[in-house]
Amino acid sequence: MPSKPTATPALAGATAEPGACPDMRDPRVMVAVPQSRRAAMAALWGLAARLTKLLVEAREPLIGQIKLAWWRDMMTMLASDPAALPKGEPLLAELQASWSGQGGLDALVDAAEAMLLADSDADRCAASEDFGMQLFVLSGGGNAAGRRWGLLWGAGVVGADDAARRLLAEAKYADVPARAVFGGNRALLMLDRWAAAIAARDGERHLRSEGVLLLRIGLFGR
Repeated sequence: MPSKPTATPALAGATAEPGACPDMRDPRVMVAVPQSRRAAMAALWGLAARLTKLLVEAREPLIGQIKLAWWRDMMTMLASDPAALPKGEPLLAELQASWSGQGGLDALVDAAEAMLLADSDADRCAASEDFGMQLFVLSGGGNAAGRRWGLLWGAGVVGADDAARRLLAEAKYADVPARAVFGGNRALLMLDRWAAAIAARDGERHLRSEGVLLLRIGLFGR
C-alpha cells in the first residue's frame, strides 16, 4: 500500500508546488506548446483548474452540481453562441478569445461532475481517468494519453486518505501510454511522465528531479 501523499490539492496552480498536479501552464511545459496555441491551452487548463478548485472546496454535492451546471451552460454557449456569454468573468473572456465556436469543453465539466458524485473506488477511478483523458484530448492528444495524469489528479481531489492512496496506486501501476497517443505533442508527454514520476513516489514531491525530468524531455523528447 503506497504511503500518504504529502499534500492534496490537484492543479493548485501553474507552478510545480508540492502537491500540485502537473499543469500545462507551468512555464517549463508551456515552452513546448506552439506560440499560436499557448493562449488556448492556458485558457483550457485554467478551466480545468477552476473545476478542480470547485471540487476540492465542495461541501455539499448539490451546491457543487449547481455550480458545475453553470459552467456547463457557459461551455455550451461558448460553442453555439459565444457573443451571448456574460461579461466580467476573466476566465470566460479567455475562453471566448480562443475557443469560440468549438465544442467539447462541456465534456470536461461532465467528468468533473462524475467525480463530484462518485461514491466508490471504481467510480472515482473512472471519473479521474475520464477527466484526464478529456483534458488531454482537448489539448491535442489521444484518449490514453491522459489516464495516468487523471488518476494523480483524482488523488489530489479526493484528499489524503485511503481513497487517495488507492488512486495513487492506480496511477503508479498504470500502463505506460504509447508515444503515438501524444501525437507529437511534447507538452503532453512531459505532463504524463511528470505525473508518473510523482505517482512512482506515492505522491511525494522531489522538485529538483522533476525539473531535470522536464528539461530532459523538453530537450530530447524522452
